[in-house]
Amino acid sequence: MRRLLSAVVVCALAVALVIQAGCTPGQTVSTANITTQPTGISVSGEGKVTVTPDLAIVRLGVEAKASTVIKARDDAAKAMDAIMSALTGKGVDKKDIQTQRFTIYPYSQRTIQGIEEKGFQVSNMVTAKIRKIDNVADIIDAAILAGGDLTRMDSLTFTVDDPTPFEAQARDEAMADAKAKAERLASLANVKLGKPIYISEGGGFIPIPYSLEAAALGKGASDVSTPISPGELEVQLNVQVTYAIE
Repeated sequence: MRRLLSAVVVCALAVALVIQAGCTPGQTVSTANITTQPTGISVSGEGKVTVTPDLAIVRLGVEAKASTVIKARDDAAKAMDAIMSALTGKGVDKKDIQTQRFTIYPYSQRTIQGIEEKGFQVSNMVTAKIRKIDNVADIIDAAILAGGDLTRMDSLTFTVDDPTPFEAQARDEAMADAKAKAERLASLANVKLGKPIYISEGGGFIPIPYSLEAAALGKGASDVSTPISPGELEVQLNVQVTYAIE
């Protein structure tokens, strides 16, 4: 009797496992075809294009401090007007000048007695696109001299106005590089390379920032030009391609 009960229990468990697996009695479950490994030949390709910058973007402005907010605002406005006039006077188009930040807030100074309120600080920052690369140093110097001691400069970045054609060239090179690698692998494996079944792109154009800390130049330094070199940029694209095997 015990043997009979044991046999029944074993059969019941077997049927339950078969039903749970989604199979009928007499069928078997195979995991041979279950895999996460991609089929085909997967390779990476890289394309690089060297570019000469044709656009400079400078971020500069003024910062004024005074005992009253009206005085600080007036000082900042006068200095900023002078800088704007210097920029446009050197050929920078008004549409290429954009205000990025305008702030007014109180400032304080730490003393022996503690924190002492000193007055107000006004900051006005703009970005200006300089399309005549050869005139970058001259334009920046003119803006600094116009703003005087209130001048502040955050950054200077060299870039290209339209990176599209350079990205297209880098993309062509990346795909050609990927195909050459895949063909070599197919040859080594003695198989025939098929069409791409998966393509992913990464990278792109990255503008290069130029570190530029500008303490305002005095009038006596007006005959000294700020040394600036735009150099070259690099457009780089990467692709991941999987080719079928025929």
